Amino acid sequence: MHTEPLGHPDWAPPDPVGNPHRRDHGWAGRIDRWEVTIAQALADSGYATGMWGKWHLGSEPEERSPVDFGFDEAVWCPRSADEVLWSMQSYFPEGTVTSAPYAGEMQIPMELEPIYSRKKGAKSEVIATYGAKFRADFDRKITEWAMDFMGRAKAAGKPFYMFLPYTQVHIPPIPDPEFAGKTKRGNWADLLTQMDAFTGMLMDKLDELGLANDTIVVWTADNSSEVTYRAPAMDPDPLGGQWKGFCGPWRGGYVTSLEGSNRAPCIIRWPGKVPADRQIDGMDMSDFLLGNAEESGRDRVVCLQGNRLQAVKWRQWKAHLFQQDDAYSTWSPYNVPHIHNLEWDPREEHEVGFPHAWVLHPMAAAVAAFLKSLALEPPIKTGTPDPYLSPKPGELRVEEHIQLGVITQFITTIVKTHKEGPPPATGFQSNTC
Repeated sequence: MHTEPLGHPDWAPPDPVGNPHRRDHGWAGRIDRWEVTIAQALADSGYATGMWGKWHLGSEPEERSPVDFGFDEAVWCPRSADEVLWSMQSYFPEGTVTSAPYAGEMQIPMELEPIYSRKKGAKSEVIATYGAKFRADFDRKITEWAMDFMGRAKAAGKPFYMFLPYTQVHIPPIPDPEFAGKTKRGNWADLLTQMDAFTGMLMDKLDELGLANDTIVVWTADNSSEVTYRAPAMDPDPLGGQWKGFCGPWRGGYVTSLEGSNRAPCIIRWPGKVPADRQIDGMDMSDFLLGNAEESGRDRVVCLQGNRLQAVKWRQWKAHLFQQDDAYSTWSPYNVPHIHNLEWDPREEHEVGFPHAWVLHPMAAAVAAFLKSLALEPPIKTGTPDPYLSPKPGELRVEEHIQLGVITQFITTIVKTHKEGPPPATGFQSNTC
């Protein structure tokens, strides 16, 4: 059964059975409760922790809220801002609906998105409905709550960790009243000005508290541009005007493996050094970030769509195993990988062909090692009960997943029949003589 969402990629279907808040039942948009977050690791080390904004990692307010993952306090929307569009429709059937005759008398919840607030040791409470008015005010509230938190942490003599996933810029783009119309260039430009101003308020607060030199600030985006085209109906437009974004010289937007999706901004402000306190799945790039090395040390990036290996980058080269042009198009495997040189062809429009097939060798070596790690430590499937129990010997089986021309991708499934586990696959095998 196809379980990916229809329509906008941020949409998650409601759970028709049980808790009406479990909109992420059987849905990949939730974090597993056995995972250790940055907030949890730092809270265990004595940090005050707080989160305000978009929490698209689980809708259950008492099981997968930010407070359940290491935050002392949080105010959040449990999914995404596009549900605000529902509250703007007079014909949205708020409450419950039926889907007869196939679903019988089942009551299917169609509730507007809540805004939750919770502190450690307490239950969550709904403080608002995520409507257009709250949407316009939310990021200012996020900024003010964060500044208050910093002041309280400083007064208590505690180091702090804050997570501020601003809700803008995202559809529907509705600016704060102070910034609406400020640029005379539409809502998107107003919102960029707004985000810049709110970020400046946070930086000024660090200066005021005397903490600027002791605080690492990471400013980044989780997505590239919006791919939905919408012609504005009027100016000003209640739905925010034009939505479709622009990725400069690169082609594609988010929910693809094109460079227009992969490249998102990241700015790190790190006046001082702090020791690492937990080994994570990544690389130590401190020398590169501090200017002590010319290269980051990473020359390979694996591009995944769900559990599908879709593309591989090695230095300036990129091999696509599938064709997918945007978030709404279907995908289809290439018979042989399509190779691009991103320095010559940043829009990935011209496949360079057989003379450059040698780049597949370092790509395959890196991806084989990566897929081998997935065979040894298989990803946890959506819907796995809590608490998670690791597979016992004999319960892992490596299977061919998909043939990608000369490459075969493997997955590991959990079974209950084998007495001994098979050796881990390397991830690649040749399908040619």
